[in-house]
Amino acid sequence: MADEDSRVADAATSRQPGWREVIGVAAILVAVVLGAAILTSVLPTGIQELVFHTPLAIIVLIVGTAWLLWRISRRTGSAER
Repeated sequence: MADEDSRVADAATSRQPGWREVIGVAAILVAVVLGAAILTSVLPTGIQELVFHTPLAIIVLIVGTAWLLWRISRRTGSAER
């Protein structure tokens, strides 16, 4: 029983991301947001109005969240890889 508990604890800690991974993902997200801000600023005024005065950002967030949850729900266990 203790052997099984230690294996479960080892598996849980081996899947935890480290600081490098967290900082890497954060840097990528910051770059994506800055890129989107720059891209939006160079768009024509009509398209900027579409982006800023419609619920486009909400739609993008809903679709992105649904896609991410779908991916997580379809992930197989590490033993099956």
